[in-house]
Amino acid sequence: MPAENIVAVHHLKKSVGQGEHELSILTGVELVVKRAETIALIGESGSGKSTLLAILAGLDDGTSGEVNLVGQPLHQLDEEARAALRAKHIGFVFQSFMLIPTLNALENVELPGLLRGENASQSRHGAKALLEQLGLGKRLDHLPAQLSGGEQQRVALARAFNGRPDVLFADEPTGNLDRQTGDKIADLLFTLNREHGTTLILVTHDPQLAARCDRRLRLVNGLLQEEV
Repeated sequence: MPAENIVAVHHLKKSVGQGEHELSILTGVELVVKRAETIALIGESGSGKSTLLAILAGLDDGTSGEVNLVGQPLHQLDEEARAALRAKHIGFVFQSFMLIPTLNALENVELPGLLRGENASQSRHGAKALLEQLGLGKRLDHLPAQLSGGEQQRVALARAFNGRPDVLFADEPTGNLDRQTGDKIADLLFTLNREHGTTLILVTHDPQLAARCDRRLRLVNGLLQEEV
């Protein structure tokens, strides 16, 4: 895979069930994503967008086909190797934030660095800088329950970008937020993309968010169709 291609997918299929109960979700997806591109995965509810995102990130397996992520063939890696790849190269933002409720904002953000083997001082410094950049410098000691939805999503963004991932996967990153807060989160996503060269692959139902991406790919009948 050429160095500029951060994701490459060939003839990816995914089905669940067996026999007459088998359901095809992905029927032959082809996809190449270049470094620092921003991609919106769009389509009807239940079309398989979140399933595709999980497979691209190495969190799930396809039934057949090939997925290469940052030059690594995921189908040839065991779970331990995939986990190491994700820790080094990948960030995630989920609609439900996925913050650890017993850790404060700073601790949530510094945790990925510690899991990657950074020393505590280095990880804390990077986490604090990101939170301050996202306007949460005065909320470092607050638990998730003490933060608004928009603040929690910013903490989740900071956590995702701590360690400067090569690829950020986001599943409906603004889906639980009001329009004003969602627009601010989108602004932060694209700012961090520009500043760090991180590839963004987003699942979204928000046409305004999708329009800001370099490419919009619609999942229809298990295949991706590029929209102009």
